[in-house]
Amino acid sequence: MDEYPLWAWLGFGIFISAMLALDLGVFNRKAHVVSVKEAVTWCIVWFSLAMGFNAFVWHEHGSQAAAQWFASYLVELGLSVDNVFVFIVVFSFFKVRAEYQHRVLFWGIVGAAVMRAVFILVGVKLIEHFEWILMIFGAFLIFTGIKLALPKKDEHVHPEKNIVVRLFRKFFPVAPDYHEGRFFTKIDGRKVATPLFIVLLVIETTDLVFALDSIPAVLGITKVPFIAFTSNIFAILGLRSMYFALSGVMGMFRFLGLGLAVILVFIGMKMIVGYILNYHVSIGLSLGVIGGTLALSVIASLLFPGKKKTESQ
Repeated sequence: MDEYPLWAWLGFGIFISAMLALDLGVFNRKAHVVSVKEAVTWCIVWFSLAMGFNAFVWHEHGSQAAAQWFASYLVELGLSVDNVFVFIVVFSFFKVRAEYQHRVLFWGIVGAAVMRAVFILVGVKLIEHFEWILMIFGAFLIFTGIKLALPKKDEHVHPEKNIVVRLFRKFFPVAPDYHEGRFFTKIDGRKVATPLFIVLLVIETTDLVFALDSIPAVLGITKVPFIAFTSNIFAILGLRSMYFALSGVMGMFRFLGLGLAVILVFIGMKMIVGYILNYHVSIGLSLGVIGGTLALSVIASLLFPGKKKTESQ
């Protein structure tokens, strides 16, 4: 499959930059509490834009490329749900006021987009020059999937143990309060970071860890950098809205982790079989497995809510 021309990359960059500028500069110019209604509206907006972009991919490169894009988008969207749980824990731990949370997520996702671009481009180049690395990626995804499916002894996130935050505190002073949602401020003429910047560091480093799972998974579906990157970016751009829409009902999706585990193992096996036997699973089958597994895990979660949810009612 031919790579996309430079104008497509530039057009995508301009479009995303314009949407982010509109988001921060117009709709969220003033810090405010994001309501569920507003969050759901933005979820619909980002999903509609993603599907519109998928139609562009279909028009430019056909149905197979569009199916790869949609499958990559679904995988990243599903894996991003774990990020929502982390956001809840981090904001609760640092006692971040609701009106400041959107600002942290906005810049966190901008940083995540840059990291994903680097990871995807490096990953594609590695596969091009060292095809055997598919074996490593596949084995890693299978290991991650099995680990995700097993019962967890400690499901808690510990922001205070984040090594990046601990190093930052050693070399840079941190203010005792949030200073109206700014990342940096001045105290007695000295520039200091606010706790909100510490929260941003936790969000960014956590996403770096999640990217180690999601990027190999996406590269197991497509080796075209443009498809891998744009699908990834559309998924994480909708992550902020997903957080505000789902933060109160995360406990409902008890089987989603198991569904994601099945998907990761499937993609890992697909990569290994493709390399060893030179047998390539069709994108139609891949999309069916990914979409069907996500749908079944969500439906099962709603039909069988679990004891904790029942007791709380």
